[in-house]
Amino acid sequence: MPEHIRLAVDIGGTFVDAMELDTRTNRVRFRKASTTPARPADGVLNAIAELGTDLSTVELFIHGTTLGLNAVLERRGGATGILTNEGFRDIFLLGRGNVPADHMYDFTYQRPESLVKRRYTAGVVGRLDYKGRVVQELDPDSVRAAARTLVEEQGVRSIAICFLHSFLDPTHEREAARIVHEAYPDVSLSLSTDIVREYREYERTSTTVLEAYIRPIFERYVDELESGLAGRGFAGRFLIMRSGGGSMTSTVAKTSPTHTVLSGPAGGIVGAAYLAEALGRDNMLTFDIGGTSLDACVIERGGAVAAYEAQLEHFPLLIPAYDIRTIGAGGGSIAWLDRGLLKVGPRSAGADPGPVCYGRGGTEPTVTDAAVVLGYIDPDRFLGGTMGLQADAARAALTATVAEPLGLTAEAAAAGVVDVLLARTVGAVRQITVERGHDPRVFSLLAFGGAGPLLAPLLAREMGIREVVVPFAPSGFSAWGMLSADIVDDFARTVMATLDDADLDELEALYKGVEADALASLTDQGVGAADTVLERQLELRYLGQEHSLMVTVGRELRPDAIRTAFEELHHARYGHTMGNRLQILNLRVRGIGRTQRPSLDEPPPGDGDPGRALRGHRDAYDVASRAMVPFAVYDRDLLAPGDRFAGPALVDEGTSTTVVPGGQRVEVDRHGYLLVTLEDS
Repeated sequence: MPEHIRLAVDIGGTFVDAMELDTRTNRVRFRKASTTPARPADGVLNAIAELGTDLSTVELFIHGTTLGLNAVLERRGGATGILTNEGFRDIFLLGRGNVPADHMYDFTYQRPESLVKRRYTAGVVGRLDYKGRVVQELDPDSVRAAARTLVEEQGVRSIAICFLHSFLDPTHEREAARIVHEAYPDVSLSLSTDIVREYREYERTSTTVLEAYIRPIFERYVDELESGLAGRGFAGRFLIMRSGGGSMTSTVAKTSPTHTVLSGPAGGIVGAAYLAEALGRDNMLTFDIGGTSLDACVIERGGAVAAYEAQLEHFPLLIPAYDIRTIGAGGGSIAWLDRGLLKVGPRSAGADPGPVCYGRGGTEPTVTDAAVVLGYIDPDRFLGGTMGLQADAARAALTATVAEPLGLTAEAAAAGVVDVLLARTVGAVRQITVERGHDPRVFSLLAFGGAGPLLAPLLAREMGIREVVVPFAPSGFSAWGMLSADIVDDFARTVMATLDDADLDELEALYKGVEADALASLTDQGVGAADTVLERQLELRYLGQEHSLMVTVGRELRPDAIRTAFEELHHARYGHTMGNRLQILNLRVRGIGRTQRPSLDEPPPGDGDPGRALRGHRDAYDVASRAMVPFAVYDRDLLAPGDRFAGPALVDEGTSTTVVPGGQRVEVDRHGYLLVTLEDS
């Protein structure tokens, strides 16, 4: 049977989203299944079963998962040790000694427990200096003794190897790994120079430790999922999303699991960047609300803003990642009272037991319960009618927990939950727009995730955002975005030289060496020469500054053009430029293997009258009038391009609902997407 199906599956905190693309017809099908936290692979296979996809016809399976992230947050990783230079055992434990901003004046603050106990850290004889020159040769006997202590005495099953200045010369790390593997072949080894070849010892050690910590559990998960897929007839390519966009083969992912920790949200950002280009929107804000979190990111000049350092709990990660602002606020976020003040999140009901209205044993009211009480969600049509909701139970829980203690009606309490969530959302969006020199009013807001279309028009009204774009099947948009992801790998080398003093010939030679590594990685992942693109970047800062900016450079290295590009970006970001010399920190190469993207359909246009899609009216809460009023209810599947209508209205598509308050209007664009705007805009 010919292979013509692509399948994308994204695991969220509450549901698993599965999306199927038929490459012959461009037809898309979408289904959801409950997340299974105890056995995450089961949730993936259940979602595929809901779709009814014949896996023998699947040419490509692409997956986004936060398994590594959850392993760290829940402390479920393997017993991990550190092998470092003698005298530097405490690099990881000491860190930077900084206090998080939200605890700056908390004199009782204590750092969370470390992932690695001090007795699980061992030093070995051997040392490089800051230029990568050997000061002391590596002592094989000290490596064997350290490994014996960690494995036999402490029971460590995964070891992070990170030596001082090894990013300049990986020889000592590789030799130490060979010695340890020879003695203990079953122990998992993670080398810093295989993960990141950049300066900053603590950050590089932290990245390597996190890799070692989640690698055993991630390998087991991928092996289990591969086995389950193969048992159901799958023989195609298995890709996993990267945190910084793009994808990699499952084989590469098992050796680099840290690159997957934010892979779920990354799928939505990839899809958003594609849509920004296809819809002609250079500036777009992504607004993804799922069951447990809200993720927002800026698409600027058609590209997502990226960073080369992420944060996992309080641990730094030197990996490419989208600059996503995340807060613990989603459909499953719990509403509670703190000394008489209403709060929403960050605790979530998750998938088990879930919101009270799910009827699975949940007792604490959530945002989803509030949406049911406010009339935004039809209890009989939730998930397309496959999962009925218990509206009375949601109302009772909200009344007992919030309404009665505050002396409010159930509707007023539910409206308060939405108001608090909206206030937190405004703060998160301001952090990535206003506080970075962007005017949110010139952006389009792309709403996706199960609760994104519910809250996005309210956010647009609050912040004056000109337009909300709601794609088809928004609750599965991250999975759809994965279908447009290229295969990507990133490589870097630390340079630490001023731009004026840098030897351009040496810089070019270094670029060519790194490009060879990138090309080899893409070739190993099955990318042909015709589909390969290599992008060059330099990480630069003014000499004396701490913060840096990333500048894309051409094949010809011209210092004047590089400085101009840096200063344009610096002025756009910070509003000024300086006369200081520029310092090169890192040289970067992104290897890209282009893949076929799903095309955007253009359904037959309608006559502008949405009457055929009108299912009736029901009372719901209108934020414009602050009252329960009749809302027109439209069936998303029956709306056609060109249809227009005004709020208050609800657009129901089974897996999500778009809430359009009074004072806003909707137009269906040529692709069938909903464009929600203010009536006076």
